[in-house]
Amino acid sequence: MLKVYTKVGDQGKTKQVTGKMVAKYDPQIQTLGALDELQSWLGVTVANLSPACQGLEEKLIKLEREMYELQADLVVKRHHTITLAEVTYMEEQIDAWTEELPEMKEFILPGGSKTSANLQYARALARTSERVCVLYADESGEVKSDSLKYLNRLSDYLFVMARYANLLEGVADVKSKPARPRRRPKK
Repeated sequence: MLKVYTKVGDQGKTKQVTGKMVAKYDPQIQTLGALDELQSWLGVTVANLSPACQGLEEKLIKLEREMYELQADLVVKRHHTITLAEVTYMEEQIDAWTEELPEMKEFILPGGSKTSANLQYARALARTSERVCVLYADESGEVKSDSLKYLNRLSDYLFVMARYANLLEGVADVKSKPARPRRRPKK
């Protein structure tokens, strides 16, 4: 029987793919953890998609699989699955969705529909993953430029997808500034 626990990390260290033991706060381990958190939240988002947003499921599961491949790209020397093709795909989808969305004239807050709020949280996790990955890249010199481009575009993709989810559900984006009350004319 395969055991889930190994006890290898009981002293605050973990084993890299190479077999090297490193602290659990090692930049590579931090990056993998941030991507795992994002991947897990994408799963939560898929599990809670509204009926109007079911069409996004395939795209979100694709992202979950890409998170898995990206993690492998970061730790396995000759593994290179995430390429500019994934970046281009996201850019094309962002452009297509943006054409359907109302013009954004001010900043918006995360929220609106539940699906949109979940996607906005995924966007924030993508930004965290990107920051941690950049730190790892700067310290190790081992992160492929395609991986960094992918993570940078991913947060934009999730932001626009969140707005698109609101559109699908007929819910307005939440504007960052409250509506100004109408002034009554003086008599």
